[in-house]
Amino acid sequence: MLVKQNCWEPNTGWKYQLIPEPEVQLLLGFGSRQILEDPERYLELKQMFPNAEIACCSTAGEIQGDRVLDDTLCITSITFKKVQISSAEIKVTESSESFVAGQELAKQLVADDLSYVLILSDGLHVNGSDLANGLADILPRTTVATGGLSGDADAFNKTVVGLNGQAESNLVAAIGFYGDSLKVAHGSLGGWDPFGPDRLVTKSSGNVLYELDGHSALELYEEYLGEYAAELPASGLLFPLQVHGEGESGGVVRTILGIDRDSNSLIFAGDIPEGSHARLMNANFNCLVDGAAGAAVKATDMFARSELAILISCVGRKLVLQQRIEDEVEAVQKVFGNDTALTGFYSYGELSPQTPNGSCELHNQTMTITTLFES
Repeated sequence: MLVKQNCWEPNTGWKYQLIPEPEVQLLLGFGSRQILEDPERYLELKQMFPNAEIACCSTAGEIQGDRVLDDTLCITSITFKKVQISSAEIKVTESSESFVAGQELAKQLVADDLSYVLILSDGLHVNGSDLANGLADILPRTTVATGGLSGDADAFNKTVVGLNGQAESNLVAAIGFYGDSLKVAHGSLGGWDPFGPDRLVTKSSGNVLYELDGHSALELYEEYLGEYAAELPASGLLFPLQVHGEGESGGVVRTILGIDRDSNSLIFAGDIPEGSHARLMNANFNCLVDGAAGAAVKATDMFARSELAILISCVGRKLVLQQRIEDEVEAVQKVFGNDTALTGFYSYGELSPQTPNGSCELHNQTMTITTLFES
């Protein structure tokens, strides 16, 4: 497995001169929406990597090595010795189509030797929970699925995904990896602290939350956010929800994607089941960095060796850590060492199993890591 990386910046162009590499099988590109919407960038990549599956998505920040960048296009080219890959895509115009979209993508890729699926999804029009459930409904338990929801900095206006073509909205792309020579590990942790009372979700529908303890969820959020309330939905990233069932500890974290003042509701990246319980959360700087390192440790517990690590971290973490954002990436690199190439992006949602043999689930506000090496 040969991994190479490069980066394009508006003022300086490519860090290293691009040369044609017809042997490359997969090219991953993570960049700002504005750069990915420029058709010149895709045409340039297609010319240099004519035989590669080219999968790109917009971000809330790009990760390459131990650096976190903005307004760039970071690419990682991968050439395998034995592994074969294939791709699939589907358009999702309404979030209600997300479960079927997951099923259809899995059906297009599933095979006896399918070992891993990487998902890059539109970040605003897809219900990540339903997408993950649709994938899990078709994929065998032996197939790992991870990925993320594309971002748009902290603007939440438009996200784009591209698969062998110009990046566009409403697209979900999937890359299938085939063969038992590919070893895949994963880990996902947060580092947020719950606070305030445990509240009952008294009214919700899918990923739309109307009431907590019989009161307007939007009004409750605005009360807690205080001066930050005027900046919703972006400021809601600083105060995610921990959602769990009756009597359960832990649970999943859900983050706000939008608000609807007409219905006094909050729109989350994943489902908030009616009858579940929820607590607000806020950030602890050191715990966020420790959570990132912990996600890397979970991956190394599955396979100590890795050649490439794909890091997908939540935009909310970036907004909290601000100038310390590279601390979490550096903490991950310390776990893996310098022989593992790091790529990835800041997202509107992360897709990964919670346990080594679990099914893919949507996470928010986590650092989610997938490692690959070819035996």
